[in-house]
Amino acid sequence: MKRRNFIGAVAGTTVVAGLGNATRAGESATSNPPVMELRVALTTQDFERLASFYRAGLGMEPSQVWPADQGRALVLDMGRATLEVFDEKQAQTVDQTEVGKRVSGQIRFALRVADLDAAMKRLAAHGATVVHGPVVAPWGDKMARYQDPDGMQITVYQARDKA
Repeated sequence: MKRRNFIGAVAGTTVVAGLGNATRAGESATSNPPVMELRVALTTQDFERLASFYRAGLGMEPSQVWPADQGRALVLDMGRATLEVFDEKQAQTVDQTEVGKRVSGQIRFALRVADLDAAMKRLAAHGATVVHGPVVAPWGDKMARYQDPDGMQITVYQARDKA
């Protein structure tokens, strides 16, 4: 089974993503793509807490900090992005693999990391709640599930070595 990327969230969190026209399988990635970038916007009542969690918990520096005159915002460059659309049965399969039961909301993040053990320590040190400790998926990736301070579920995973 090939590696899958997972995305997820909870009530009270605003998620914004743009979708263009669907592309056909096999269409060149260099042709005029309908979507150039995926951005996810998390809205929180406690900006400092959540911004600090994502900066320090993921070990990232902001790529942009927007002026506070219309509200506070920071942008973290999360690398390559994909959007997966699951039916309920697929969501159940993913949760069963990662956690052992259906627990996630409508949206869930999945973040590929170079060192899962280091990422887990960093997340725990910055306020993440463990949903489920590390497991090895049938396709070979090692992963763990956390929850951010606002309740967003996050799967952190280290891809299987292809050696």
